[in-house]
Amino acid sequence: MSERNLSLAALTVLELSPPDMVEVAARAGYSHVGLRLVPATPEEHHFPLVADAGLRRQTQARLRDTGIKVFDVEILRLKPETLVADFEPILAVGAELGASTVLVAGNDPDEARLTDNFAAFCDLAAGFGLYPHLEFMPWTDARDLTQAMRIVDNAGRANGCVLVDAFHFNRSGSRLEDLARLDPARMHYAQLCDVAGPVPDDMDEILRQARNERRFPGDGDCDLLGLLRALPANLPLSLEIPTRQLYEQGVGALERAQIAIDKARTLLARI
Repeated sequence: MSERNLSLAALTVLELSPPDMVEVAARAGYSHVGLRLVPATPEEHHFPLVADAGLRRQTQARLRDTGIKVFDVEILRLKPETLVADFEPILAVGAELGASTVLVAGNDPDEARLTDNFAAFCDLAAGFGLYPHLEFMPWTDARDLTQAMRIVDNAGRANGCVLVDAFHFNRSGSRLEDLARLDPARMHYAQLCDVAGPVPDDMDEILRQARNERRFPGDGDCDLLGLLRALPANLPLSLEIPTRQLYEQGVGALERAQIAIDKARTLLARI
């Protein structure tokens, strides 16, 4: 069986510049990285790859030197006021860096408009060879797996995909039997982490956990083996595991990335 591709997600080591992230991924044994081209929040510290040609050259040089590839770029939000054509420069940079997938969030309560914009986004992304993945998150307007599947299916684009993240799968109450109905062609990767404790009643707390307090695979309460067995065999996995407490305790990015991949491999060996 071929080696499964494991990608280091930006959120796991958000303090690193893209070139340093590539170096850490190489040293820890990853095959790929995911690069954040657009910040998730206004407060987030951001390295402006799209605007900074010099930073892109540094990143590309580090990719060449290490052999690391870019898997996904993120995070593009479809909002009520979105003009899909405005994303073209971002997708061009993603393609320039060699990405194959792009992470999309649905932030529009009008599902019909969100679906239309996702279809238009897929058309734009197809010109760059990119597969848009709609990530369901319980605080967004693509709240769970079934809604994300409906939006992608109704958009009707061959390159439209659904992104399954273990955290959001758990916190949204999504079900393995629903995942079994998702066409494997609609998944080019998934995101892996663990999460501890019951689902909070407060959505703000779920959001805080998502951005700051995930667990390494096997360190939480998710049925990760069930989830992985329900996904296509050897599906590439992005390890998205923000652990603010470890960061604040001084555990470095390389050590956190190493723990993540070691624990992921231990879990995968059990499938």
